[in-house]
Amino acid sequence: MKQRGRHRRRRRGRALRAALTGAALALTGAATLISASQATVADDPGALKPLTSAADTDALRLTEHRVPRPWLDRLSDSMGAPVGVDAVLDSADHTLRDAADCTADDRETLPVFPAATRAYCWEEDDTEDWRPGAVTTSGDADEDGRWGAHRVILSAWTRDDGTPEGGLARISFVDADDPDRLSYTSALLAVPVDGGHDYRGLASPVSGMVWYQDKLLVTAGSGDRDALYVYDVERVQRATAEADAVGRVPGGWAANGQPYVLPAVASYRLPDTDDAARPGAISLDRGTAPDSLVASERVPADVDRPTRLWRYAFGTDPARSGLPAADSAGRVDAVEAYETGAAEVGGVLSYRPPGAARSDWYLGRAAGGHDGRGTLWRQDTEGARATECGADRSQRCWSGQAGSLSYWARTGEVWSQSGRMLFALPLTSIEDALD
Repeated sequence: MKQRGRHRRRRRGRALRAALTGAALALTGAATLISASQATVADDPGALKPLTSAADTDALRLTEHRVPRPWLDRLSDSMGAPVGVDAVLDSADHTLRDAADCTADDRETLPVFPAATRAYCWEEDDTEDWRPGAVTTSGDADEDGRWGAHRVILSAWTRDDGTPEGGLARISFVDADDPDRLSYTSALLAVPVDGGHDYRGLASPVSGMVWYQDKLLVTAGSGDRDALYVYDVERVQRATAEADAVGRVPGGWAANGQPYVLPAVASYRLPDTDDAARPGAISLDRGTAPDSLVASERVPADVDRPTRLWRYAFGTDPARSGLPAADSAGRVDAVEAYETGAAEVGGVLSYRPPGAARSDWYLGRAAGGHDGRGTLWRQDTEGARATECGADRSQRCWSGQAGSLSYWARTGEVWSQSGRMLFALPLTSIEDALD
């Protein structure tokens, strides 16, 4: 039986690779239709410019605010004992489909070049009226790539309420142990209020997300003074009422129809200045000592100023597992910062190959106000280079929405999301495309 199962997986793998290759070829053919003027819209952002003055770095400072432990305990006393990731995955009741079984419209959101080597689409009924957000994995959480016995992918979604700020946010927990069958279920992101007697939903487009150790860090939208919220993945609470409401309801606790709730345990506030930098995309860099949280802001294409890239060091105190390093006043300062000419940055990675003297920065840039696809750039302090595709060597080869980028070091893959497609490709294929 095991041998037949392996043969079936190999056949499915060959079929998926063929489907993705065919989709990439078709999209590459479409890319040749881009005019020369369109192909040059993605201007070279140039080299990274280091930011070293206090005036520049003070705008990157965050201040930590912890949710009081009694608030969290009061919630769990009322809702029942928290559950962990294993319990959530055991109840997964939705399935992602392989790219070969997804619609042509869905597959068109995948990058043209370099092409995805693994891709899946979310259930249409479950994601209707929800906008996709950031992705992170158990490759961020732990160096061995697992959380307990499982390989896990986390995907953020925001209720599409017709506003740029977005409505309620949720996280889908994906059991990725079997690459041929990814199953998932979801938890509403919440913030405790009223001393822990209730909670409100986090209303924000989660454009950036990192799972580090037992903590999940997510970005907050421009309508919130807090820039990041922090969640403890071992503090998932079960919803006990199926109402569309959020929080305490007659007869129990509701999570807008989601089976689980994840209450925040901390947040990080922006400085009260006009030039404060709000993280729009975040990722984990294990190539620094200590590990660091990489961030970029999102500057619209029609705004005439550079985009800032920076990093915060994670702390090493076991009592503060998964949290950025902070001083006695709760201040978190950037340990490295740059300016780039790139606008509409939707995804950021920083990676230093073994033995290299410096890190490379990878930026996924959205199409912005232009129709079509985004661009993928690699930058350092010496210059920048973009992937190219099509007969006219267009730089618009990436997914149009240019979602977050998450590097799974154990597998060497970069994960992202575009539309209803969740996809991965080797970092080496990105490197090859940029050489």
